[in-house]
Amino acid sequence: MRYWLMKSEPDAFSIDDLARVGTEPWTGVRNYQARNFMWKEMAVGDGVLFYHSNAKVPGVVGVARVATEAYPDPTQFDPESDYWDPKAAIDAPRWFLVDVAFERKLKDVISLDVLRANAGRLGDFVLLNRGTRLSVLPVTPAQWRTILELEPK
Repeated sequence: MRYWLMKSEPDAFSIDDLARVGTEPWTGVRNYQARNFMWKEMAVGDGVLFYHSNAKVPGVVGVARVATEAYPDPTQFDPESDYWDPKAAIDAPRWFLVDVAFERKLKDVISLDVLRANAGRLGDFVLLNRGTRLSVLPVTPAQWRTILELEPK
């Protein structure tokens, strides 16, 4: 089992939205490194830290699981979609996604400031590296445990 952090802007899709629908395709990823994490490294059952980005208080807000193996992101084929890719073809997709299943909402956000304050405990946590803008990031088992230990009681 592996662990991941997946970012979403709460105005677009929040942890409450995931709680309501239960399982959701993680559409719209258009960064090759993030795509490759989903396509080549994620597996059913992997843990996901759901992270609200571009929020009043950015941070980890919930826990989810990878619910499917990777498959082509259908939005790449839809000219009406914001994520349409004219170079993608049904027989040669460029973008892949996984479905993510809700597990639980945290009691309160584990803010980016709290994560930064615990940088020493988190080691080389990709989220805290300057210039990191990936929407899908790997998390080590030790980082996973540490982050969830930071959840307010």
